[in-house]
Amino acid sequence: MPDEFIHEPRIAYFSMEIALHNDIPTYSGGLGVLAGDTMRSAADLELPMVAVTLVSREGYFRQRIDEEGQQFEDPDPWEPAQWARALQAKIALDIEDRTVWVGGWLYILEGHMNGRQPVILLDTDLGENHPDDRAITAQLYGGDQRYRLKQEMVLGIGGTRLLQALGFSIRQYHMNEGHSALLALELLRRYAWPQEDLRPGESPYDIPRVRELCCFTTHTPVEAGHDRFPYELVKQVAGEPVEFATLKQLAGNDTLNMTRLALNLSEYVNGVAQRHAEVSRSMFPGYQVHAVTNGVHPFTWTSETFRHLYDAEVPGWCHEAAMLIRAECCIADEELWAAHQENKQQLIARVRELTGTQLDPGQPIIGFARRMTAYKRPDLLFSDLERLRRIAARHPFQIVMAGKAHPRDEGGKRLIRQLYQHRRELEADIPMVFLPGYDLEMAQCLVAGVDLWLNTPLRPLEASGTSGMKATFNGVPNLSVLDGWWIEGCIEDITGWAVGDSSEADNDSDAASLYDKLEQKVLPLYYQDRAGWIAVMKGAIAKNASYFNSHRMMRRYATEAYIR
Repeated sequence: MPDEFIHEPRIAYFSMEIALHNDIPTYSGGLGVLAGDTMRSAADLELPMVAVTLVSREGYFRQRIDEEGQQFEDPDPWEPAQWARALQAKIALDIEDRTVWVGGWLYILEGHMNGRQPVILLDTDLGENHPDDRAITAQLYGGDQRYRLKQEMVLGIGGTRLLQALGFSIRQYHMNEGHSALLALELLRRYAWPQEDLRPGESPYDIPRVRELCCFTTHTPVEAGHDRFPYELVKQVAGEPVEFATLKQLAGNDTLNMTRLALNLSEYVNGVAQRHAEVSRSMFPGYQVHAVTNGVHPFTWTSETFRHLYDAEVPGWCHEAAMLIRAECCIADEELWAAHQENKQQLIARVRELTGTQLDPGQPIIGFARRMTAYKRPDLLFSDLERLRRIAARHPFQIVMAGKAHPRDEGGKRLIRQLYQHRRELEADIPMVFLPGYDLEMAQCLVAGVDLWLNTPLRPLEASGTSGMKATFNGVPNLSVLDGWWIEGCIEDITGWAVGDSSEADNDSDAASLYDKLEQKVLPLYYQDRAGWIAVMKGAIAKNASYFNSHRMMRRYATEAYIR
């Protein structure tokens, strides 16, 4: 391990997935993209961190879709040696009564401002391991519950041990979601009291010390998103990581709840938006859950044309994104519009290349791209096709969509098929495309090239949502349901528009609100008032991008979670 990374104490950031590069498929969606943005901002701000994740040699999957909208999952392998260098240290842990050796790869994330951050990619594909164990770090989110528990053992326990073997001095452990919560059990074992110092019945574990070392970010208000493992399975796979009486006290009596374990062994806990923190406090009463609203990395998610524009008119924006508040007064309308039109042409060319469809640069493009699953409601826009046609007859528009469904999410796959059906039903009236193979590069093209970003989750199930934040860095307004970050970011007619209100979700009323906003506000403004539309574009930059960025997020973590 290079001395530059071990000469000072660091924050260890554990995440099951991290988006490091478009050609490194160690991520599946928003959680991994956020983790990548976290480390990129850490590099820019020179915060001493080290990320720990799985090597996921087989990746997540490469999406292929047939003419009927049926998703197929093709392998997406990558070769770590092309991007990282093998580490000499190895550690061992017991899984299913076998010794499993865990090695790793060092990927150095280099920021655009010369900052460098180490990322450790854990790997069990070693010759000394049993064939079953060599596959533990193969596929991101693959396999059954047993496989997932093994992966989370390697991440939390193996990652903590490997950091120690490599010579890292860790001042804080940051768990990005509950997948890595077993690291806290490893710390309990590390800081156990000597048996001879204990009084009868006294716990052998220094729980206060472990809590002081840990912080935890929870990301999902969806109950199914919190990993749980039956204790019988835990015994078979992990043995007794700590005394079971203590484990059940910390992680729940019935099953090992990874979120509950992280909550009980972390001094600082936060949700990823103000509303999400409120929802988390109601889900887990008795816990103090702070709110650190997510952000996105400024340089990564700003198109090249907009980078040049900001460099000329708002110098210093890339390190101090708050300076973008000057966009409304410092950037000329015609320069902003020209930069956006260049991005739009690039998207139109990408759509033509992937689908053969030629979009019209004179018509607004509505973009929707995210994980395809029921609570994201990608079908809300198509609730009333006749009304959608009537709106398009008065104010023509185009639709570009993208997103992957988890291989085991049959409902999500069904939604993609439905979207393809809607595309066929609307083809005479509304140009619509669904782009297969959603990845980082496609996301960058979409958030910069569309005219309007649409987000329609089922309230209150959107923890934060970051795709709309990326759009704001490119002057693209949002039309979104008031959930997650948009509750904080929406200033009606200034930064974009709200779908519905913040009350309990209702598909019919939300669809009616969506149609009303398109018909009465959004599309008339686009066609009839160019200056007014550009004013909303500037509002999105000045009031949203200036705040909802990962530099601000990391400064909050540094001052509130890491330095205590």
